[in-house]
Amino acid sequence: MMTSTTSESSAPLALLDLQTLVVAVRRRRRLWFSMAFLGLLAGVALAVLLPPPPTAMTKVLVAHQEDQPSDPGTLIRTDAALLHTTRIAGEALRSLKSPVKPEDFMRDYEGLGLTNNLLQITVTADSGPEAVVRAQALADAFVADHVRRIREAANAEAKALLDQRDRMRAELAQVNETIGDGAPESGPKASADMESLFARRAELTSRISDFDQRAADARVGTPRLVSGTQIVDAPRVVRYSLPKTAATNAAIGLALGLALGLAVAAVGAVVADRPVLRREIAAHLGASVIAELPLGSATPWRRRRARSARERLTTSLARTVRGSAEPVSLLELGCARSTGVIALDLARALGADGPVVVIDGLPGQRLAGRRPRPGDPTVVSGERAAVASYRERPLGVGSVAPGAAWTDLPYLGARTVLVVRAGHGSTAWLHTVARQLADQRVAVIGVVLVDADPRDRTDGTLWDGPDSAPRGRSERPELPERRNGTAPQRPERQPSWAAPVPDNEQEVR
Repeated sequence: MMTSTTSESSAPLALLDLQTLVVAVRRRRRLWFSMAFLGLLAGVALAVLLPPPPTAMTKVLVAHQEDQPSDPGTLIRTDAALLHTTRIAGEALRSLKSPVKPEDFMRDYEGLGLTNNLLQITVTADSGPEAVVRAQALADAFVADHVRRIREAANAEAKALLDQRDRMRAELAQVNETIGDGAPESGPKASADMESLFARRAELTSRISDFDQRAADARVGTPRLVSGTQIVDAPRVVRYSLPKTAATNAAIGLALGLALGLAVAAVGAVVADRPVLRREIAAHLGASVIAELPLGSATPWRRRRARSARERLTTSLARTVRGSAEPVSLLELGCARSTGVIALDLARALGADGPVVVIDGLPGQRLAGRRPRPGDPTVVSGERAAVASYRERPLGVGSVAPGAAWTDLPYLGARTVLVVRAGHGSTAWLHTVARQLADQRVAVIGVVLVDADPRDRTDGTLWDGPDSAPRGRSERPELPERRNGTAPQRPERQPSWAAPVPDNEQEVR
């Protein structure tokens, strides 16, 4: 059973830890910075390589019979839709004497209602003057079509009113004839009939006058609408500014690239499930974080800070190794180079107490294959570790990355310090490492966290103690003892050291 902090053991596990997500996304800032930069470059390239075609623009004031202050823009949207019809496109092409089909011409222009009565027409062409001519022809065709529709509507309304007036006049003539042909009879009934006829004549006369007035008004309003529909902004070429367009496209591309990069980083962090916080790594490995080590940087002040942190770590590890009666090893996960540097620094520090031999079990024999420098400790490969003299203090260096030979780890040291790069191994692999070390009865002294997030304020200390350590964690492997100052015999089985695996300075995919 894995150990955990007291405060976290009773707390329910969250489906999504926002703190972990934020830290994981921030650690992948190179990804979303790169995507934002690519978006910026794509916006600039789009403006440079795909400039817009020559464009002309004109504005037309459109008067409507049904104009109302509360109109939500339905009439002007109708005009914009009518502009994009084959009838108006054909009229414009006929005035230009162009052989282009109206369906093809409609792809080169568009109308946009700016207000309830103002229509903007934009036309593209192969050149600026051609675009201006096309815009003028299209605006003239639209105005002519709108005026024709206004007049046709007015004439139709006036004709309907006059037809109704004529029917009233025919009825009035019939009433007058009835009144003129009526016999001069006396009596109440005859008087009532004559009164109803006179009343009907008066009503018909009034309605005829009303229809005459309405027909006249219908025709009178037409000139006002016709004169109100006109081109208010002559066609002109739209100026194209490359710097302005490039800046606009770059800003849009930057925003889109940044958003896409953040989304990819967030989804990748959730799917990969790679712990980055101290508390998570300590809980999954079942060991406390005893030190942190930043990665090297190109800036001088960061290099000095990393060197100081490495010196403090070397002093602490040297004190731990001197106080241990059993061999101690360094096992890396995702930071083979940093682990090799730590091992050499630790061997130099221990060299003041006596000879030290570094057993290189790293993939690719990183330390054994390097050219030794003056003052460097003795480095032997894993294959030669079985015949190494026990008169020298052994310091094993190995790997727990995928592909490692677990059964060889006890030969590097009965106790170990895990050097883990934050965000490198998945949760499942950290559990695998803890379980395999427990099965091999290799006690974990602590974890050195490499490339930790500087804003991480979580606690990486396990408070439960060694009693709740994973199975076999606190037990010691039975190693041969020294007798009469002679080196004990190694087990007959020769360790089959881990085969080279990909450089684990990079993420395990």
